[in-house]
Amino acid sequence: MKTVTEFPRKVVEFPDMGIVMPDGCRLSARVWMPEDATDDPVPAILEHLPYRKRDGTIFRDQLTHPYFAGHGYASIRVDMRGNGDSEGLMDDEYSEQELQDACDVIAWAAAQPWCNGNVGMMGISWGGFNCLQVAAKQPPALKAVISLCSTVDRYADDIHYKGGCLLLENFGWASTMLSYSSRPPDPAIAGGNRWRDLWLNRLENQSFLLPLWLSHQHRDAYWKRGSICEDFSAVKAAVLSIGGWHDGYRNTISNLVTNIESPVKGIVGPWIHKYPHYAGPKPAIGFLQEALRWWDRWLKGAETGVEADPAYRAYVMDSVRPARWHPERPGRWVAEQTWPSANIKLETIELIPDGAKPAIVASPQTCGLAGGEYFPFTFGPELPGDQRPDDALSVCFDQPELGEAIDIVGAPELDVRLASDRPQANIAVRLCDVHPDGASELISYGVLNLTHRNSHEFPQALVPGQTVSARVVLDQCAYRVPAGHKLRIAVSTAYWPMIWPSPEPVRLDLSTATLRLPRRPLARGDEVSFPEPEGATPWATETIRQANSERHVDRDEKTGLVRLSITDDFGEVRDIDHGLANGSVVREIWTIHPDDPLSATGATHWTQTLSRNEWSVRTETFAEMRSDAANFIVSARIEAYEGEKLIFERDFEQAIPRSRV
Repeated sequence: MKTVTEFPRKVVEFPDMGIVMPDGCRLSARVWMPEDATDDPVPAILEHLPYRKRDGTIFRDQLTHPYFAGHGYASIRVDMRGNGDSEGLMDDEYSEQELQDACDVIAWAAAQPWCNGNVGMMGISWGGFNCLQVAAKQPPALKAVISLCSTVDRYADDIHYKGGCLLLENFGWASTMLSYSSRPPDPAIAGGNRWRDLWLNRLENQSFLLPLWLSHQHRDAYWKRGSICEDFSAVKAAVLSIGGWHDGYRNTISNLVTNIESPVKGIVGPWIHKYPHYAGPKPAIGFLQEALRWWDRWLKGAETGVEADPAYRAYVMDSVRPARWHPERPGRWVAEQTWPSANIKLETIELIPDGAKPAIVASPQTCGLAGGEYFPFTFGPELPGDQRPDDALSVCFDQPELGEAIDIVGAPELDVRLASDRPQANIAVRLCDVHPDGASELISYGVLNLTHRNSHEFPQALVPGQTVSARVVLDQCAYRVPAGHKLRIAVSTAYWPMIWPSPEPVRLDLSTATLRLPRRPLARGDEVSFPEPEGATPWATETIRQANSERHVDRDEKTGLVRLSITDDFGEVRDIDHGLANGSVVREIWTIHPDDPLSATGATHWTQTLSRNEWSVRTETFAEMRSDAANFIVSARIEAYEGEKLIFERDFEQAIPRSRV
């Protein structure tokens, strides 16, 4: 990445600008703007997050926000209430309070003497979600958003449920937020003993969000609120949507470009859950330059040509050897002026010949261990590996060897007619690229809780032995399968540890299976290009402990239990400027027996540390989840230390009835 140090306008930074909400709660913002902005007002750009501007998102903030400021913007990075250096409490993700706070910050920014009255909002993941949700509330000053790695449907396409199946990331993210929100403000910002008072109030009122999320197992009013797919027309601001094929949020870009009525464009690269100017796998792109084109058009009224850009720009990845991490994905950029595109044709492939016996699918509960993380976050071993171990536990429909390469662009679908021997069943479908030597690379996958085959809102139990129809929609993808390779469609009744298993082992009898494959004419080269990545001066740190990631799968030959152990040590660094050191480590253990879905357990343990000179604090958070046939049983614990003294502890435990999940 090219580092830019000279900008059209000189930048001044305010590390703690207080923004007082109507109820008196003070939010802490880090703000960059041109030093002459009061004399020559500029548009504002808001990023509103719970992830701590002081030590959490500072790496990416440092690359991004000064860059925008140097090009004539006031870039505002706000800690949400109850997090980082802000006052107040957070009770849930995307709460009405959170969204109203964002609207109030937008109104505040627009009224400042250094602002020209136009505001944009941006963010990745949480920030990508809330900028879309805030846009649907139509605050008058909000003219444009850039949403990355986000969703339009909080139930069907987030970390909670997928295809009506319970994602294990639901538990994982609840335990992560328990840890993230357990940390205190920086005493250098919240001086005296105020930091401790804010911290203890935070800890005493800390929510463990998992029971709340598990209490809404169907697509009810809880999930509909904040899902902009309920009314796409509510979004009036111009939307630039960006995502990555190695992220969990692959479908949003297509959904937005298809449905938003305001100006909208989409870009999908080969990336994990990161901003694309520093994301991997490479190639990264000049995201900040692309963002400036968007901001300049909608916040300054400049003619930047964004309206003439293709509606949908996607990176078609070449076939590669399966690996848990790819530093780079060869491929090419393609462009569709409209989306959905008339260039995409559905090829229909019948997987089960007429008159053939039903295909029997009854997978061990350990099928899925080659699937990788739901949304890969680190530059480490989190991608799907060689699919052959999972293929061996699935029913596979291999297609003939390809005589010529094909480009798959879009969302494959599998229509099935099947009968289950249990009233509750899951089905997982994977589309794989099989190399001539048998190596199997994941192209896309989809899962479906078969009681949700007709509705996520009103599930219907299966009648054992009765044949029903269902459609499994796989995730959006863009992938080239070369000549000499084969397509494989692998079907299983388990996908651990991506989804929580059905209460009983299941057998499915598939009588028909029809694949609909979105084919695009073969791209001969890049149809669109982007500038090379650049950013502002990187964050200056001293490394205290190097980061490291480990993943191990072990089987106890005596008990038969299979255990996936994950340790992500994010290291420890000290900020050269303000001296705050921060470190974090998470350990995860996922255990299951191949023959017993009720043996499934998940456990996490997070450690967070903050220190400066003689001051140090630490939090330890623990969470566990298991189930029986009737309930999910969850527990958690927080321990907070000042120095080595335990100053706070709290336990959570709850059983939540299962409801066709």
